[in-house]
Amino acid sequence: MNSIIDYRTDAVTLATYKMRQAMANAEVGDDFSGEDPTVNRLEAMSAKIFGKEAAMFVITGTMANQIAIMTSTHPGDEVLVGVESHIYSKENDALEALSGVQAKSLRSTNGQFDFNDIKRVIRTSGIQSSSTSVLCLENTYDLNRGIPLSAEYISEVSRIAHENNLFVYLDGARIFNTAIALDVEPEVLCRGVDAMQFSLCKALAAPVGCILLGSSEFIERARLMRHRIGGAMAQAGHMAAAGIVALETMIDSIKEDHLNARRLARGLASIDGGLTKIENAFTNILQVDFGNSNKDATYIAAALNQYGIKVKVIDSRTCRFVTHVDITSEDIDKTIEAVRNILSS
Repeated sequence: MNSIIDYRTDAVTLATYKMRQAMANAEVGDDFSGEDPTVNRLEAMSAKIFGKEAAMFVITGTMANQIAIMTSTHPGDEVLVGVESHIYSKENDALEALSGVQAKSLRSTNGQFDFNDIKRVIRTSGIQSSSTSVLCLENTYDLNRGIPLSAEYISEVSRIAHENNLFVYLDGARIFNTAIALDVEPEVLCRGVDAMQFSLCKALAAPVGCILLGSSEFIERARLMRHRIGGAMAQAGHMAAAGIVALETMIDSIKEDHLNARRLARGLASIDGGLTKIENAFTNILQVDFGNSNKDATYIAAALNQYGIKVKVIDSRTCRFVTHVDITSEDIDKTIEAVRNILSS
């Protein structure tokens, strides 16, 4: 077992024994030609869960996001994105570099865009301007806060987008966290969305992979884009097998991740109420503010590392803690005690 308590991301999880066994015994074929039976099974299973016509297995969420934009836009189009979203802030300006589109950022309140702001910034094509063609959503929203957005919000914002002839794309990397937090079926969280993705290697703990979903026509075009950027695969069933096990066995474990995030929030708040609020442990991501201490976040992270605890530094004041299947309640208690010792030293 790994002795490091790693909160940097839920993508650091290790494949379970069942996943490793499934990978070793997977029936495989040429996914490039659509002949890998395990990949095909994973894609069909994913499409059924989310009520979409078709699905495609890709390596990462970033690849899925960029393929989706490449598939649904033309060079010069404008794409609406959240200023805190992964597709805007953490993908190396790939929207501009790969698709030749312009990103127009929107501010959010508790993860939600103001509907009037969306309507105000939509542009139609003219001699001096390009047209807005895609609205990008994210759920959970904000990789440093993990805010779950309701089915009602997603449905209404999608309706507004469609009324203005926008394609709606959902980065649902952690959509299962939202489903668990709001106690709803995953399918209801993407009604009205034209295309979406979810990650197999975050909350679901598979070693690799992401699923892009949409209409059959959209996925057919997306396969061409996947090939264009070098994402077509041969015997990908070994990886897909772990994804199948993740969908079959790991969804319920997300509840424990959320409970551990709240356990951590309660413990840190008991040390100093300014560190975090329990109600801000929306899902499995907790943002902790060390600004009221005399130690900056980089110092805190380095000090925690001496305890075998890894966290992500957001800025000079704040760090991110992400709970996942490889972090136990005992790890949470060790972390709380470590922070207590560091702040009192």
